[in-house]
Amino acid sequence: MQKQLAFGFAEKPPEVSAKKASNPKGYTGLYGFHKYWGKKPHEPLAFIIEQLTSDADTVLDPFVGSGITARESLLRNRRFIGFDINPIAVEITRLLVSPPDYESVYDTFKYLEKSVKEKIGQTYLMSDGCIASHYLWENDLLQQVWLRRGLGNAREERSPSAHDLELIDSLAGYRSKFLRRPNFFSNGRINAHKDLAISDILTGRAQHNLDLLLHGIAELPDDLAKPLRLCLTAASGQMTKMVFAVTGRGKTGGKASSKVEVGSWVIGYWRPKLHFEVNVWNCFERRVSKLLKAIRTYDPLTSLHISPSLAEFYRCDSKCCIECTPCQDSIAEVANQSVKLILTDPPHSDRVPYLELSELWNAILGLEPNFDDEIVISNAKEREKSPETYGDAMNAFFAQCRETMRDDGFLVLLYNARQEDRWTFVNKLIDDSASTGLEYIGQFPCNYSAGSVVQDNRKGGLKNDVALVFGNPDADLGEIGQLCDIPNWTTQIPFH
Repeated sequence: MQKQLAFGFAEKPPEVSAKKASNPKGYTGLYGFHKYWGKKPHEPLAFIIEQLTSDADTVLDPFVGSGITARESLLRNRRFIGFDINPIAVEITRLLVSPPDYESVYDTFKYLEKSVKEKIGQTYLMSDGCIASHYLWENDLLQQVWLRRGLGNAREERSPSAHDLELIDSLAGYRSKFLRRPNFFSNGRINAHKDLAISDILTGRAQHNLDLLLHGIAELPDDLAKPLRLCLTAASGQMTKMVFAVTGRGKTGGKASSKVEVGSWVIGYWRPKLHFEVNVWNCFERRVSKLLKAIRTYDPLTSLHISPSLAEFYRCDSKCCIECTPCQDSIAEVANQSVKLILTDPPHSDRVPYLELSELWNAILGLEPNFDDEIVISNAKEREKSPETYGDAMNAFFAQCRETMRDDGFLVLLYNARQEDRWTFVNKLIDDSASTGLEYIGQFPCNYSAGSVVQDNRKGGLKNDVALVFGNPDADLGEIGQLCDIPNWTTQIPFH
């Protein structure tokens, strides 16, 4: 068995109760910094880690996503191994497990502000010298121009002037020199097609201003540039033509308001009829401010060393390894019988096509995803990612995972799907206990901590994932005692 080293921080995070695990709060701090798809609340993940592992045990997440399992494991003095095929997921995870210090981000942002902000502001300059904050469009016709007035959300709404239209026309034909050409597929589920271009998503003016920011960031040392590039990706959705204009919302007393409000980028590449173009600098500044707020106080993980490979992780007895690689390639490099807990949120068939949705972010970072080896069901027929290939890949992968687990180890899958055929790999895990050695123990609902436009408004939309708990033959079932305290714990098998 792999040697486990003891290490610790001066202070441990407060323990999570079963009540908190079942009623998570919204995403705050670093967890609210980036809109990565399919994030899970940290409370149930922390609770699972606390109950099923001890200090210096190794936790593995082969689909690391936004990095919440990684951060919660390391905060609790566990060693952590994580893989993801999505470059942006790996970059976000690395920031969460080794946050930058406040002063370096603040000073670097202020340096960038001096060199870039005024140039961007010139592209939103109104005839009286004011800087516009929002442009309300109906299809290709500009309806209103907004500017901030005073503190808070106070605004002035103006009709477009000839000057506004001339300024827009002067940059309409601009095409980015820094954004990688995105690779889109014909996927009706997310309103994408192979001919979809950056100019369909971003105005010429937005591309111009993104280039100003990317050029300014590129001149910085890499360690200072990385958090600002991530801020740019986190802000990019609000820079696009995909920002909904919300109308008729009832604010108080059930009375619908005629006020137009600024929405956000929801899942997919939908360009609404009524939408906003938002000042690029303002989007970027707000996201940097959110990061600064999250790292203002001391973080025990700041400057934590992340091993770039499993070879170094084992050779140097590291605390953390994060790799951007297909999980089916890297799992063979994990030491046999070394992992106490596999805690993961695997791809939920076609509910969230992670790489396809992340293509805008990866294009901004200049990173090339490996679409071929992604385990997913895609509605893009040219990808040939069917339910059958998905089930086969999942079955093969989790068979490999079993070899990495200690004899007293646990596997917890966060999963849900409406179609029964999406559960075949889970049912195979349950049915093949004689060959895998994994015993199905039970499940509990892992409730979402934030509303979703898609899930809340789609008939039959799922409101939670299911945490499915498996144990090896020597697993101490006493360790799951408090998991049973979570409301609606059951030993029933879903879709079986």
